[in-house]
Amino acid sequence: MKETRINKYLAERGVASRREADRLIQQGNVLINGKRAELGSVVRSKDRVEVDGELLDTREQKIYIALNKPVGYITTTDVSKTDNVLSLVDLPERLYPIGRLDVATSGLLLLTNDGEFANKIMHPKYGHEKEYEVTTDRPLTAGEQAALRNGVRLKEGMTRMARVRSLGASKIQIAIKEGKNRQVRRMLSVLGHRVTKLKRVRIGSVALGSLPSGHWRLLKPKEVKSLQALNQTAKIS
Repeated sequence: MKETRINKYLAERGVASRREADRLIQQGNVLINGKRAELGSVVRSKDRVEVDGELLDTREQKIYIALNKPVGYITTTDVSKTDNVLSLVDLPERLYPIGRLDVATSGLLLLTNDGEFANKIMHPKYGHEKEYEVTTDRPLTAGEQAALRNGVRLKEGMTRMARVRSLGASKIQIAIKEGKNRQVRRMLSVLGHRVTKLKRVRIGSVALGSLPSGHWRLLKPKEVKSLQALNQTAKIS
């Protein structure tokens, strides 16, 4: 953890607002390594911070975010690139996307600073289902929908079975447990269809819901636990 001003540190951990934190510091209720903190004091990774006699955890806080990625933004950690997804999240921590959505695809993208968690979400063996809403240039026949369910052949081989249901004349919902590059678009292309709109609406137990385009939210503790539970189940089996 880099040096962080004590009032900001307390605010980021939900102890108090910065103004309230300043009051606690002035009253002598905040200790850093057993010594009274002062306004402007900084906290480092190995420091011990106490507030009203309670020891706080100074380790790096794990952050898990759901972002509704708009079309036109690129999934990259290169902040020099214009319209990178990280520019939509106003947090000081260094985050990175879990997986990718191509520039023309919108919807749910998870971000974190927890590398182990990210790797398990991305790896297909853990079986995190990803659900998409897909609009195509023309309606799919019942036979074509059945082909998607049973798997189609890409250059890497056959895709796994998928769940598919119709949402309208030229719109379907498809759920897959793989993460091949541009997989949904390529699956439809094999059947002679062009995807005109693609939106990811769910990853495992985390749904996009009514989150506005370009906005983000912290994952609820139960959402994080649900994803972690699936990771553990796959690891054991």
